Amino acid sequence: MLTFLGFAMIATFLVLIMLKKMSPIAALVLIPALFCVFAGQGAQLGDYVIDGVGKLAPTAAMLMFAIVYFGVMIDVGLFDPIVRGILRFCKADPMRVVVGTAVLAAIVSLDGDGSTTFMITVSAMYPLYKRLGMSLVVMTGVAATANGVMNTLPWGGPTARAATALKLDAADVFVPMIPALAAGLLFVFVLAYVLGVKERRRVGLLVMPGAQGEYAQEKATEKRDAESQVELVEGEPATVTAGVGTSVAAPAAPAAPAAPAAPVSGPDGSGRTPAPAPVPAPAPVPAPTAPDAPTATATAPDGDGDGFQGLDPNRATLRPRLYWFNAGLTVTLLTAMIMELLPIPVLFLLGAALALTINFPHMPDQKARIAAHADNVLNVAGMVFAAAVFTGVLTGTGMVKHMADWLVGAIPEGMGPHMALVTGLLSLPLTYFMSNDGFYFGVLPVLAEAGAAHGVSPLEIARASLVGQALHMSSPLVPAVYVLVGMAKVEFGDHTRFTVKWAALTSLVVLAAGMLFGII
Repeated sequence: MLTFLGFAMIATFLVLIMLKKMSPIAALVLIPALFCVFAGQGAQLGDYVIDGVGKLAPTAAMLMFAIVYFGVMIDVGLFDPIVRGILRFCKADPMRVVVGTAVLAAIVSLDGDGSTTFMITVSAMYPLYKRLGMSLVVMTGVAATANGVMNTLPWGGPTARAATALKLDAADVFVPMIPALAAGLLFVFVLAYVLGVKERRRVGLLVMPGAQGEYAQEKATEKRDAESQVELVEGEPATVTAGVGTSVAAPAAPAAPAAPAAPVSGPDGSGRTPAPAPVPAPAPVPAPTAPDAPTATATAPDGDGDGFQGLDPNRATLRPRLYWFNAGLTVTLLTAMIMELLPIPVLFLLGAALALTINFPHMPDQKARIAAHADNVLNVAGMVFAAAVFTGVLTGTGMVKHMADWLVGAIPEGMGPHMALVTGLLSLPLTYFMSNDGFYFGVLPVLAEAGAAHGVSPLEIARASLVGQALHMSSPLVPAVYVLVGMAKVEFGDHTRFTVKWAALTSLVVLAAGMLFGII
């Protein structure tokens, strides 16, 4: 009964979210509360929720102060050199923009924190996607998948959990997996290229003015030497995508004047004299051929109405004199995270306080910076605590345990010698529907025990368990994904519909590469 209710609760949640019948926060709270009553445990709902909130409170605190810290670092210009390098590579070409998104997300993911990765990636790439009229779900999907592959770093969490649960060394789990993970990351770059080519065909090649002026000049020079991307159709205005999904129409050549109408009556006794014929207008100057036409320029509006300003190179919050201090502070913070000198929430709390005090010593400036990021903080913290209701009910009622036992019991006896492959395949749905803690500390030991009975090494089971992380990063139970969709202003249901298939395929590529290289 609990097994059925668990799967039914998850399915109901996903369907309502993807059909946009409920907001994520409402669905995360109301659906588990309803199913808790169906399970006959409504009286314990309060205990389950408090337990879930207690477990996720450190995560909420970490995300809140991480958003403030890295928001300040973005404001003061710490990541501007990286962003400029990515933008120089992109050159307002949609294909390069999507590939640049994957590269930037992969690089920033080296810090092991998904929320940081998504904040920096969206801050850098969002203006380009908006101005070029590109699909924002492509940005969120590529960023989440790239981060999912990189999330397997030993300091990212899953590898450490797998090693701890099976009492193994994290290096023995991770290092042999590097070729398979590299194959997965390469697949993400190829996927980004394919999606970028599709976006290029949809929106065309445009030149960006303003902040990307130097890139615009370079692209204009290239396009003057080649055939223009804008074809002028005779008699119709040419249209290029611009700004926030709007269009700029090139003025059409003036139409030739109509021939004078035949006189109603002439000198035939009607008594009326035909009106004098109008003087014909000069013939319109023909439009130049495409190779000589000026390069089309897509001009974004001054304000797109959504309050997002992007990375303005002249913003008042820049602190160039404190650049190396901020860089050193960030490196120190990340080093302390990796070495686990203090709990991560405490590190980000201290880091945010120090960054605000040094970069903005005046109280009004500090309040302004906190207010600028309050929207993201509130959205993410709300999602985390709402997810605490979902996970609290799943765990407290015993649904998670019954679901995991049912899945493990459904494995045919003949698959025992292939438990590594089975673990890899099960990691896709289980890490999507469960938290990493629930999977690695609750399910993985059972799978390892079943594999050991058939001579399968715990190391192989641990490595195979990392396969599903590309899909896991888009799970509704991952707080960082709400940072991604919130900053990108993308509906979670739209992100899920687009991303799940590509993330699952990426995970399967990692699994296939691991088997091919003899790692799994």
